[in-house]
Amino acid sequence: MRTFPPTFASEEPTLPNRKPTLDPLPHHRVTEPSTRLETFQSPRPGRPFEIRFETEEFTCLCPMTGQPDFAHLRLTYIPDQLCVESKSLKLYLWSYRDRGAFHEAVTNQILDDLVAALEPQWLQVEGDFLVRGGIRAFVKAEFGKRP
Repeated sequence: MRTFPPTFASEEPTLPNRKPTLDPLPHHRVTEPSTRLETFQSPRPGRPFEIRFETEEFTCLCPMTGQPDFAHLRLTYIPDQLCVESKSLKLYLWSYRDRGAFHEAVTNQILDDLVAALEPQWLQVEGDFLVRGGIRAFVKAEFGKRP
């Protein structure tokens, strides 16, 4: 008869030879951050309609301290001929995770990159950066005139 807990490693009970139920994570990333914004043809060129993307998981680094800055981003636009593909937008935003950028600079750079890729009728980027040093920053950058 065995006593538990065992007193020696050699006395540990053995389990039947079982395989793990979860596969280990791959040694490579399935997706990578990317600065490339993919586009597709607007389903209604010439008709003004609004598209909005929001994320609460945007991060970049403070260029002064190297500490992470977190933000809620809202991207709203009225397309002309092209729309942005959402997965490429997610990977694009992810590319900022390890880059140092002031709140004002990163908000305007995102606007510039989206305008270059889409040539929209109107586009607005809003960055609501979480409290840092007791101050919350809200940055809004806009391109074009809203129809």
